[in-house]
Amino acid sequence: MIGIARPLLLLLLPLGAVADAGQPLLQDPPTAQDQIPAGTGVDGALLDFQMIDERLTVPVAVGGRGPYNFIIDTGAERTVISRELAGTLQLAPGGSVNLTSMTERSPVDTVIIPEFAIQSIGDRHTIQAPALLQQNLGAQGLLGIDTLAGHKVAIDFESGRMTVARSARRSSRTPASRDEIVVTARSRYGQLIVTDAYYGSTRIQVVLDTGSQVSMGNGAFRRLVGRRLRGAIQTIKLTSVTGGQAEADYALVPNVHVGNVRFQLLPVAFADVAPFERFGLTRRPALLLGMDALRSFRHVEIDFANREVRFRMPRPGHLPRI
Repeated sequence: MIGIARPLLLLLLPLGAVADAGQPLLQDPPTAQDQIPAGTGVDGALLDFQMIDERLTVPVAVGGRGPYNFIIDTGAERTVISRELAGTLQLAPGGSVNLTSMTERSPVDTVIIPEFAIQSIGDRHTIQAPALLQQNLGAQGLLGIDTLAGHKVAIDFESGRMTVARSARRSSRTPASRDEIVVTARSRYGQLIVTDAYYGSTRIQVVLDTGSQVSMGNGAFRRLVGRRLRGAIQTIKLTSVTGGQAEADYALVPNVHVGNVRFQLLPVAFADVAPFERFGLTRRPALLLGMDALRSFRHVEIDFANREVRFRMPRPGHLPRI
């Protein structure tokens, strides 16, 4: 059995409310040589799907102190801070919320973060954030879409940098360059869902999840793919942000299109994790597109205000690091 580590979606409600979904962490990445064959591709370009456990973070400040490194998690509804950092900063308690993770539903303590700011933007505001163990988060905290709304997230995989900036309304969805592909999306609970996506000729729904190391498909997607999976089906262990564990089938899916982007072979972990139910993505095939797939590109920009995603394709003959 393989284990993989990476924070995914966190969905939280006030204590006593109807349970919402939460997404798992994945632990201990498999090696590329053993698990992901060479020759997977986007639109014909060969890509190197290595499972390198690199966490792209952005600096944030609390009360003028910092910087502290937070992972941008476009699949998370709420910003989260590690218990260790909350203790160091002596943050005041903020009550409890119910957190339904991939493996369990449990009450989680929150803290009040005063003058919280993404350093590249500078605006300060006070938020109430769940406090979880840093070893499960993989960083000092996660930036969720509660703090990303109205902004755009840019990921430059060539330089290994991730940035957040204010988003300006665009009058045109024209690509900025010949190697850029623009994909539109719709918003649900602040989350961007791409509906111009297909497995073969069947439409699927896709959520871009920068907090997930691997892409995950729901049960409907697994049934759609059927026996057309490539390579051996492996079992991986999922560990949630609360430490609970579950299992998923892991295999290569051929012929996935997201807009005009074509994945010849896409590694996918199949499990009916709670985020699919939260976003109403259980009856139709759906995919959480993780960082393993996003690292295939030179540059990815997720624009929440304009509800669009911009992919910059790899240079000819270039094999990006994943």
